[in-house]
Amino acid sequence: MAQFFSIHPDNPQLRLIRQAAAIIRAGGVIVYPTDSCYALGGHLGDKAVMTRIRAIRQVDEHHHFTLMCRDLAEVSRYAQFDNREHRLLKACTPGSYTFIFPATREVPRRLQHPKRSTIGVRICDHPVVHALLAELNEPLLSSTLMLPGDEFPLNDAGEIRSRLERQVELVLDSGACGLEMSTVIDLTGDMPNLVRQGKGSVAPFGFTHG
Repeated sequence: MAQFFSIHPDNPQLRLIRQAAAIIRAGGVIVYPTDSCYALGGHLGDKAVMTRIRAIRQVDEHHHFTLMCRDLAEVSRYAQFDNREHRLLKACTPGSYTFIFPATREVPRRLQHPKRSTIGVRICDHPVVHALLAELNEPLLSSTLMLPGDEFPLNDAGEIRSRLERQVELVLDSGACGLEMSTVIDLTGDMPNLVRQGKGSVAPFGFTHG
């Protein structure tokens, strides 16, 4: 049965953040708020967590996982990018974007796209996420909370609890945070490729529309 923490969206309670981090380190799957919509999260080094998130979302091995990172320095440990891409990331983060890059050797192979050896990375603009990542001192393995058959991500904590209370260990409720997913930009090629248009503006990447 999932635990349920009501956490302040702007000034998250440190006591609850520490409890959440302990649950993650122990192998738990959590639901947490982001600057776009709620997401599923867990320990990046835990194979069982990856398998459980895939099962909840009913996605296969070709679905990109995201590493939720604190800053560009942390992103650079897990993703390979050049100076031009660094400038682009600096201008667009933190924000509602997920970027796909070639993975470094720091990324466990099971988390990489099996054919492309890529990984999604994200720097979120949400106080709860900032506090959680600071407490964990490492990225959070993450995936949008979009359940099979749903048209939009789950946004109501009560509904999240009722639908997932036997599949996750913790729901961090900070109120409604939105229904729009992050914008996904693939930066593995010579030019940015728009994979999914979401909350983040596509203008910085040279796109005028989705």
